[in-house]
Amino acid sequence: MSNELENLKNELLRLKNPEKAKNLQRFFKTGKGEYGEGDIFLGIVVPEQRKIAKMFSDLELNDLQELLDSKIHEHRLISLFILVDKYKRADEQEKKEIFDFYLKNTEKGNINNWDLIDLSAPNIVGDFLLNKEKERKILSDFAKSENLWKKRVAILATFRFIKYKDLDDSLKLSEILLNNKHDLIHKAVGWMLREIGKRDENVLKEFLIKNHKKMPRTMLRYSIEKFPEDERKEWLKK
Repeated sequence: MSNELENLKNELLRLKNPEKAKNLQRFFKTGKGEYGEGDIFLGIVVPEQRKIAKMFSDLELNDLQELLDSKIHEHRLISLFILVDKYKRADEQEKKEIFDFYLKNTEKGNINNWDLIDLSAPNIVGDFLLNKEKERKILSDFAKSENLWKKRVAILATFRFIKYKDLDDSLKLSEILLNNKHDLIHKAVGWMLREIGKRDENVLKEFLIKNHKKMPRTMLRYSIEKFPEDERKEWLKK
């Protein structure tokens, strides 16, 4: 462990808040059989974690690997804040290295809660694949896997594409995930569909006409959230 990594860990220990940690462990469903089972929290708020990430933004990938291997949620979150920042500053070869590093840690099960994924998948996986359509098969593979977090990485990565009105992959993955049973996937897909609707409402409505009867209620609610109230009620009645 480098001195910088040791200093980062000591800074986190200094800021830990056991009472807040208990609340976060409930919020992130860390109990037995829940999606975040075994996750440990120090109880440090996200703005503080962002400050620490900036203080230690030059940590090398081997130090970030040690943080990502940790059971402590804040270790993994801060490592991803740093990784996203590194990616933004990287040249194309370094971006490929960070992309591969991210996928390796997804496979290892280190990027394993919705907040970790939401802040990182669009900014690393989505950005790297933005102009590489032939390489996007990894997203379909992830969406079809049995792993909850791979599925969420896949659909959230497309958020980057949506911002550039590149909507096809988001729609394709939404169809793959349509019958998924997990609430976290319902919310993620509904969110991406809503974002599609902000760019092109007609595309969203075409998807809804085709799929609304099969969509889980939460997914449908999220996707139509920006519609006028009367129209939302109509879709929910159909």
